[in-house]
Amino acid sequence: MSSAIQEMMQDIGKRARAASRSMARVSSEQKNHALLHVAMVIRQKFNEIQKVNQFDVDRAKANGQDAAFVDRLTMMPKTIETMALGLEQIVSLDDPIGKISALQKQASGIEIGQMRVPLGVIGIIYESRPNVTIDAAALCLKSGNAVILRGGSEAIAANTLLAQIIQEGLAAAGLPKDAVQVVTTTDRSAVGEMVTMTQYIDVIVPRGGKSLIARLMTEARVPMIKHLDGICHTYIDADADVAMAIKVCDNAKTQRYAPCNAMETLLVNQEIANQVLPILCKIYQDKGVELRVDDLTRKTLEANGFQNLVEANDEDWQTEYLAPILSIKTVANIDAAMNHIEQYGSKHTDAIITNNKAHAERFLREVDSASVMVNASTRFADGFEYGLGAEIGISNDKLHARGPVGLDGLTSLKYVVMGHGEIRT
Repeated sequence: MSSAIQEMMQDIGKRARAASRSMARVSSEQKNHALLHVAMVIRQKFNEIQKVNQFDVDRAKANGQDAAFVDRLTMMPKTIETMALGLEQIVSLDDPIGKISALQKQASGIEIGQMRVPLGVIGIIYESRPNVTIDAAALCLKSGNAVILRGGSEAIAANTLLAQIIQEGLAAAGLPKDAVQVVTTTDRSAVGEMVTMTQYIDVIVPRGGKSLIARLMTEARVPMIKHLDGICHTYIDADADVAMAIKVCDNAKTQRYAPCNAMETLLVNQEIANQVLPILCKIYQDKGVELRVDDLTRKTLEANGFQNLVEANDEDWQTEYLAPILSIKTVANIDAAMNHIEQYGSKHTDAIITNNKAHAERFLREVDSASVMVNASTRFADGFEYGLGAEIGISNDKLHARGPVGLDGLTSLKYVVMGHGEIRT
């Protein structure tokens, strides 16, 4: 690592730490003013944002990036408007900072409660998705944190513009400019420095591919909120509504292929397989989805005239495709489905389609994932859809934060004690 990169990152860290102390006392009105100003400027600069994003997209294509990568990089008109809407939704949320849970009076006379406080300085390391620049900055601001953003080189043009828009919002609200800093160098060694800066950064949130997360898990000394894979399952129970199952499972796979909440494995109860698989798999094949199937699924589909089926192997069950590829397995019952999820799942998002209340309740209790769903598409596992305004990332860890990480996930609790001159005897 060059000394210049190290000095730059250390300077960014020092300024972020100083800004975090100021952010801890900023009023909700100031934070909301900044966020609304950013939303306004995003809409004003809609065409400019699309133009610089197209520059990034064209360069990614020229460099041979795959379709899933380009999809994550591309900011559609809806993506840009969703950023603005997400900012407005975050404004509408209660500010968690400074809230004290109900004080409980003790026999000694003191009152004990817990106050919600910012984590401090958050480092976000992300690839492809330039909208993360806005989403992450907004959530960190509202939760009273300072943030250091390090996007990928492939989105540098869009990230730079979005950073300028954020700075406009900070200035308009009188907030410290160092509360949101974007690392402008594309040198990979900046990431290596960032994840070891324990004196300045309180938590790292990585958002990117498996190789990035694996690297950071090896190198990081700063605690992380992360998920490694999004191997999401949907199980169609014997008591499922067939029409509902077809609609939901089509959406879970084909609405978008690249996000981490897209379904990668479909599990179907053998009692309903002949009713649901031929209809659903025709939809998939018509949309160009490659089907990787087990023996029972193959027999069902071939009996209904299907061809071009790929034999699924053990690796398929543990692969996050992020592409028009789907693994399908026919299972004996709900226990077999949950056993498969336990063995091969990544504890991200898993769903059951059923009208059997007892089975739904079992699935909710026993499937150990960050999001567990009944009769809904896995594509809903998203901070915006959960009413969080946006998300800073999705965590399949069990400590601190789990699932889409919104405002509360960027805070901590400390004990507060209210006394009246009591002493311990």
